[in-house]
Amino acid sequence: MDPRLARARPESERPYAPGESEFRTDLERIRFAQSFSRLAEVTQVVTAGATSGVVHNRLTHTIKVTAVARAIAVRLLRTEDRELIRNLGGLDHVVVQAAANAHDLGHPPFGHLGERVLDRLARDRFGLSDGFECNAQTFRILTELEVHGPGAEGLNLTAAVRAAVLKYPWARSHHPDPHPTDWPEPPRGAGHGRAGTGAAKFSTYLIDLPEMLDALRAFPDLPPGRQTLECSVMDLADDIAYSLHDVEDFHRSGVLQFSPVSGEFRSWENEQVAFDAMDARRLVEVGRQPGAGLERLRRRLRTRDAWMFDEQTFADAVATVGDEFVDGVLAKPYDGSMIADRAISGFTSRWIDHLVTSVAPDPDPDVRSGFVAMTSRAWHEVSVLKFVNQYFILERPDLAMFQRGQEQTIEQLVVAFDQWLSDRTDAGRAPRRLVDLVNAATFGYERVAHTHPEWLDARTNDAELARMGRGRGIIDFVSGLTDAQAVAFAARLAGATGLLWTNGAL
Repeated sequence: MDPRLARARPESERPYAPGESEFRTDLERIRFAQSFSRLAEVTQVVTAGATSGVVHNRLTHTIKVTAVARAIAVRLLRTEDRELIRNLGGLDHVVVQAAANAHDLGHPPFGHLGERVLDRLARDRFGLSDGFECNAQTFRILTELEVHGPGAEGLNLTAAVRAAVLKYPWARSHHPDPHPTDWPEPPRGAGHGRAGTGAAKFSTYLIDLPEMLDALRAFPDLPPGRQTLECSVMDLADDIAYSLHDVEDFHRSGVLQFSPVSGEFRSWENEQVAFDAMDARRLVEVGRQPGAGLERLRRRLRTRDAWMFDEQTFADAVATVGDEFVDGVLAKPYDGSMIADRAISGFTSRWIDHLVTSVAPDPDPDVRSGFVAMTSRAWHEVSVLKFVNQYFILERPDLAMFQRGQEQTIEQLVVAFDQWLSDRTDAGRAPRRLVDLVNAATFGYERVAHTHPEWLDARTNDAELARMGRGRGIIDFVSGLTDAQAVAFAARLAGATGLLWTNGAL
């Protein structure tokens, strides 16, 4: 049997329709999962009501990532050497689509803001050393929390699809050994996280580590810390889609303004010598002086990604994005007309084609790259486009104020559910799914304590395992809410709403 087709558990019936591949079955299981439908009501950057324009949510983002991922995979299968692709672990465009469909399932309410809050609470309140990470949560949903018919937990996906979502194929700590944070050059995402220990990004919690090891057994030649080829295609597609559709959203919404963006680009181009002469302290002191943001980006890429960074290619990328997006799109205020729509949609379409066709296999990649990579030109252009989104949208004070309120909502939920489960007289009336998730997590930690106690750093007495199980179960529950559910549940727990009866979601 092809090890890529191996499932975690045997299935009593033929798991796919006649004429269809098992990978197609995986794709449909993900698309029909409740956690996939939920993405329609989860924030990408801002909630739908925060601007008068239509903005992406996690579901529309996922759909576009899937389209880009399929385009990359199909092109590689048509144009590249099939033997090379087989030697790199294999490439199936349906596996790539399944991974793209699944890649954001673990995102909590309110986007990356929710992720940061849950990570802090998981570590500080419940002592969970691996906190919360949306990639690890995605893997946990696919293998443990989601359900498929009357069977056991998880969607029981093939090894190829499970491995294809492992963008950061290590745990926050302990695995592999030596851990990527201790490598001479850590892979992308393996730098120390906000807590100061362990990796910033990782794709499995310790409680789910056996599932990750099981999936990776189908790829015995894959070096530690390396994505599969199919995962690398999905990861690049995510970067491409993200770099384009968020700036498209905020141009249509009128948030992304021509003058400040143009000033940033033109000032850096005209004053490169002066910026280059600034020491690090002076660059901090000038703050948001036009051009300073791009200079900080240049230095960050030069330090962090020396394997790809090139001074002239970076300058060319700034000029190209400045000409085609800043002067070609932003210079004409969006007025809702068909001409304005053609301008931004034409830009997006051209650039997706350009970036997709820049992708090629790399059989000997740098530790910070994967088995497929964009050309140097395209990589620098994507970095500049992502900078526009980060600098002119995500760092806005009005967005920060909005997010601080959302942060309090998440924290209120976690604290309230923890207090509820601590109330011996009323814990029995807690939401049933919450209780189920706590029980499942507690059993998981008990299993790890029995098989791999070293992963838990000797915290294996019953009280410690119960506390970790409660914490992980609460985090699982809150992270699985939509934005609207999070707001409504917080209001209900605070006695601030008259709504009592629901559709049974509790």
